[in-house]
Amino acid sequence: MKKILKIIVLVLIVAFVAIQFIPTERNQSDMVPKTDFVVANNPPAEISALLKESCYDCHSNHTDYPWYNKIQPVAWFLEHHIKEAKAELNFSEWNDLSVRRKNSKLRSIINQIKDDEMPLWSYTLMHRHAVLSEAEKESIIAYITEVKDRLP
Repeated sequence: MKKILKIIVLVLIVAFVAIQFIPTERNQSDMVPKTDFVVANNPPAEISALLKESCYDCHSNHTDYPWYNKIQPVAWFLEHHIKEAKAELNFSEWNDLSVRRKNSKLRSIINQIKDDEMPLWSYTLMHRHAVLSEAEKESIIAYITEVKDRLP
């Protein structure tokens, strides 16, 4: 029984080491496009900083990766999570959206912040700087509402 256990542990170690060599797609762009939400809307510095700290890692074309993103299977999880988030809302491509889509996304942002659905608790667990205080939530909601009201 001990021999079988040793073989299983050895196989698991070899598999863990082997999967470290499987590359993942990195979500990093050095360019901030003209279509970016912050560029297009020119929010106050406080709002811009809050969005970048709490939203942009998953919802833009540039992620500031943590040290543990190089460890598989964590890197696969992060890659999948970022792809899903960007499919839902990509701040880097904001101005490519129609007015109707922008309106819908802005309503969604407001509701998800109000309902404490964003930023995700799993993200804020490892990124304490991304936790929004009640005052910060109110500031973002007020600004997003203002942007929504300015839409044609």
